[in-house]
Amino acid sequence: MAARSKARKRALDILFEAELRELPVLGLLSERQSLGEQPVPEYTAELVRGVATHQTEIDNLISENAVDWTLERMPAVDRNVLRLGVYELTWADDVPDAVAISEAVLLAQDLSTDASPAFVNGLLARIKDLKPPESGVPESGVPESGGGEAQAQA
Repeated sequence: MAARSKARKRALDILFEAELRELPVLGLLSERQSLGEQPVPEYTAELVRGVATHQTEIDNLISENAVDWTLERMPAVDRNVLRLGVYELTWADDVPDAVAISEAVLLAQDLSTDASPAFVNGLLARIKDLKPPESGVPESGVPESGGGEAQAQA
């Protein structure tokens, strides 16, 4: 398992435990970092802090796009997998959208119900489709021609 995949799994463990034990997630992260029984990778901490910082926005995105499911009705594992996925899709600029979705689906496949991977995939794909396209680079990956710096410098 790749380092970032392990970090995502560890972040999910912390998010899930905090929810289950009704603890502040950043407090639990700090506790895990200070105990040192298992080192907390930096990417794990970045994910947990990111989800905690943007949780209201993340939960709103999930709630608004989950057809026939409330956030509270979702299994806790799925809810936290989705939180990680939405965070990476929306705020982790160094993670390609396809990777964020694929990693979330793999976590759901390993840790949740048989129906969870398809649910996670569909919901994250819907949220991905809401994102504005990257400026100047369409889905094809080829920069748009016409106005840019090349003409200005010519």
